Amino acid sequence: MTRNALLRHAAAGLGLPPAMPQPDEAALFLDLDGTLIEFAQTPDAVIIDDHLPSLLRDLAGATGGALAIVSGRPVAAIDALLGLPELAVVGQHGAEVRHADARMEQTVTATPELDWAREQVMALAPAAPGLLIEDKGIALAFHYRESPRVEPLARELAALALLRAGAGFELLHGDFVIELKSIRVDKGRALAALMTEPPFAGRQPWMLGDDFTDEPAFAMAQALGGTGVIVGARQPTAAHASLADVAAARAWLACVAAHEHRSEAAA
Repeated sequence: MTRNALLRHAAAGLGLPPAMPQPDEAALFLDLDGTLIEFAQTPDAVIIDDHLPSLLRDLAGATGGALAIVSGRPVAAIDALLGLPELAVVGQHGAEVRHADARMEQTVTATPELDWAREQVMALAPAAPGLLIEDKGIALAFHYRESPRVEPLARELAALALLRAGAGFELLHGDFVIELKSIRVDKGRALAALMTEPPFAGRQPWMLGDDFTDEPAFAMAQALGGTGVIVGARQPTAAHASLADVAAARAWLACVAAHEHRSEAAA
């Protein structure tokens, strides 16, 4: 990490950053929003700088392809942002997975119960200014970052959606968002599944994330002998290591990618 990134980390009271893994022994699982990119008022307003795709390509090369983006966004939305369709991707918290061999898998599908919940919620949406309801097809997300004062309404509508959708669904609370999703998926299960396949199998999993939605993946990575790294100061967390912010996370990842080049030069 750079000196400035280390100073930000220390100022945040987070202690030392995580150790540096050997790229050829590590499997990297990276959340997107709040970890690799800064949050924006709405999901569509995020900014992807030119350096991020280059960093991810370098990391994929250093790890022999054992790199996956793990996000609540749909896979198609992640591809539109990053322009890296060759990467393994976990979308919608594990409801969609693009494997390292490019095989696509959808672990859940839309149901009549979710259709009913969507119909009920969308009928009320015009009366909820400041609340963005994102229809993901197999999930509904209630965003209120643009207007935090509508959080009570977001919670009320999310609870109504859960009531209509039934026992096969749950509410996942994140950073200024509440998501109605299938109980059959979470980031931890998706991470565990990828760890059974090449090029991830046999490596040490490292999960970087910032939100409550990343907690199952932190726990799973550590259960499999790896490390969970929380980005930011949120507590409590299952993660065993921390980085202060998006800038510190990207600086740390750049060092991981550069470590491979240093190793090759020394050989």
